[in-house]
Amino acid sequence: MTDQAIFPDLKGKSVFITGGGSGIGAALTEGFLRQGSNVAFVQRSDARPFCDAMEQRTGKRPMFLACDVTDVGAIRAAVAEAAAAHGPITVLVNNAANDKRHDTLAVTEEFWDWSMAINLKSYFFTAQAVIPGMQAAGGGSIINFTSISYMMGNGGYPAYTSANSGINGLTRSLARDFGPDRIRVNAIAPGWVLTQKQKDLWVTPEGLQAHVDRQCLKDTLEPEDIVGGVLFLASGTSRMMTGQALVIDGGVVVTG
Repeated sequence: MTDQAIFPDLKGKSVFITGGGSGIGAALTEGFLRQGSNVAFVQRSDARPFCDAMEQRTGKRPMFLACDVTDVGAIRAAVAEAAAAHGPITVLVNNAANDKRHDTLAVTEEFWDWSMAINLKSYFFTAQAVIPGMQAAGGGSIINFTSISYMMGNGGYPAYTSANSGINGLTRSLARDFGPDRIRVNAIAPGWVLTQKQKDLWVTPEGLQAHVDRQCLKDTLEPEDIVGGVLFLASGTSRMMTGQALVIDGGVVVTG
């Protein structure tokens, strides 16, 4: 991982990350560990080898909790277990998502419900689970991963882009409702980050080149490029920033 700025107030923080053992989530877990945070993360697949690697590389071991984020009861139990181990969660990163491509005319009700469950519903209920602890602790930061895909008007995965847009509405409403408790809620919108999954499933030389051509900055995005923005939003450095969407995409979309 490239050198990251140090945010002293993140040392010892109780951090909870969904999907924190692979892709962007793995980079986030490492980034928070290097800040000295106490990190717990959930995902379905076995992440014990990843935890071993993180302990060896950073000197701190993250807490892995096997969990399907579409199972609300399981999420609540994982949040409770993480809080018992590390103290009340004061940083939540809702990162888990699935951008499976699909054709509108072929989408079934079951597929739609599955896509909403992982890409939007899980965000709401994970936030709901951590908010009481944040209230008791005197504040916290919730960071919801969205995407520039809906801003670009991309086709090919309408359920996913619908959820992405919904995440921004959720972010703004939670920011309004819980600002008096000093709970900040922001979204982060990456561009096309070249995780291993993206490389295996979606990246083609032609498609990638066409996307980079749309970027102002001509380097491809790697998972590590997203870490700094998340650390900033988690830290008190951004203490008066809430209800916002921070775009890290090399300059594809222009907000404001």
